[in-house]
Amino acid sequence: MERESMEFDVLIVGGGPSGLAAAIRLKQLAAAAAREISVCLIEKGSELGAHILSGAVIDPKGLSELLPDWQAQGAPLTTPVTEDRFMFLSREGSFRVPDFALLPALRNHGNYIGSLGQLVRWLGEQAEALGVEIYPGFAGSEVLYDEDDRVIGVATGDMGRLHDGSEGPNFQRGMALLARYTLFAEGCRGQLGKQLEAHFNLRAGVDPQTYGLGIKELWEVPAAQHQPGLVMHTAGWPLSNDTYGGSFLYHYGENRVAVGFVLGLGYSNPHLSAFEEFQRYKTHPVIRPHLQGGKRLAYGARALAAGGLQSLPKLTFPGGALIGDDAGFLHAARIKGTHTAIKSGMLAAEAAFAAIGADRRQDELSAYPAAFRNSWLHAELRSTRNFKPWMSKGLVCGTLAFGIEQKLFGGKAPWTLHNHADHSQLKPAAQSKPIDYPKPDGVLSFDRLSSVFLSNTHHEEDQPCHLQLRNPAVPIGINYEQFDAPEQRYCPAGVYEIVRDGQPTAPRLQINAQNCVHCKSCDIKDPTQNITWVSPQGGEGPIYSEM
Repeated sequence: MERESMEFDVLIVGGGPSGLAAAIRLKQLAAAAAREISVCLIEKGSELGAHILSGAVIDPKGLSELLPDWQAQGAPLTTPVTEDRFMFLSREGSFRVPDFALLPALRNHGNYIGSLGQLVRWLGEQAEALGVEIYPGFAGSEVLYDEDDRVIGVATGDMGRLHDGSEGPNFQRGMALLARYTLFAEGCRGQLGKQLEAHFNLRAGVDPQTYGLGIKELWEVPAAQHQPGLVMHTAGWPLSNDTYGGSFLYHYGENRVAVGFVLGLGYSNPHLSAFEEFQRYKTHPVIRPHLQGGKRLAYGARALAAGGLQSLPKLTFPGGALIGDDAGFLHAARIKGTHTAIKSGMLAAEAAFAAIGADRRQDELSAYPAAFRNSWLHAELRSTRNFKPWMSKGLVCGTLAFGIEQKLFGGKAPWTLHNHADHSQLKPAAQSKPIDYPKPDGVLSFDRLSSVFLSNTHHEEDQPCHLQLRNPAVPIGINYEQFDAPEQRYCPAGVYEIVRDGQPTAPRLQINAQNCVHCKSCDIKDPTQNITWVSPQGGEGPIYSEM
């Protein structure tokens, strides 16, 4: 069946902050020049913000450049940061870093706590008011090329295919969305961004990207214990010294507390579970009082690209560019990515607008990486480029080394350390210490399935599995035999399960794809890179209302 097609000047794949910033900037430039430009944005979630998850403490720098009057227009950022706390935890105790000793990257004066999902919905309203065509529920599933190997757009996924791939009674062929330029803003480990990196060899000469898995819960707490504007970060327990990770806890809004845990996916112990470590963390004597007596409202998880400047791929290729966390612009040392995503989207939009004004199409937007190199975004990422490599050396060593580097050199150290691929770091299970995790108490700690329920995740079961195995023999022959099936633990949603069908032998891997919250950890951490995450039918997955 032939695809129907639509054509635009610019197509944007992904409705997060970078994609919406690019769309808004294109329309702003067109209005200032009294010119028409057609801009289309597609989003795989059922609505804008449905798949957006972040802490989030937001630096308004990028937003203020994009929409200087954002406060007057009613942007949903109403809780300014009033206090920073950074603490090192032991099993029962804690040490608070004095305010004077906090590194600039950890200072949040002038920033705001809020829901990134709500901010994204508000940005969508601004974009639509400017004339951007926004289509939620449409997942980009295939990059389209012309005969000269230039990107000319994307195809959206088919709807209504059955589990075996055949066409069901409600089958609808995906559409071809064509454009002079296509900007890919899918977020961390984007399906199409990953394909483009391989197709155009965009990672030649740069470090592998390295990732973290962020798990978050949203709580409503009694008013008496609510501290609006409090930002707390911790490192240390429950993780061992040689494992990178930490937590966040933010008070904002109407008695809301966002609490979460980030685990660097370069860890080596296959018995480790980010989900279980997060549940343990909430029981610490310093953390418990913030949640005690409260109600858990929502749960979600998302990978984040944390490699920094040395892990950025080549940003452009004939016909398009990578923006936001599809490229990896998150500033890991600051635990922030919204302002960087917005800025990258603006820079790419300005390059695309200039190219269209010169009547160009499907060439390389070289003005975008050039503008990036001359921007505050590049300077900011460069100043902390060694954060993740230092922290991969252990909590104590990494903290001291990075702190000394920042204090002595002010972000201008004459060396650049390097990152390593996360999937290559696992040790065999026989060489690793098992971890005995306590059972959930149902008050502060919970199990995976009850957590997934709070993510509002939905997938039609009779469709092709969106978690694809390159070799079906690997999960048992290698992962199970050598690493004790780590996919059971690095997945925070109970998607991967070793079952025996009532037999004492012959285990097999069962994939409960309906549980998937689209965090992409499996695509990243699988030790043999045997798992590939692809978009399910458009609109499916979690629905995060306030995350």
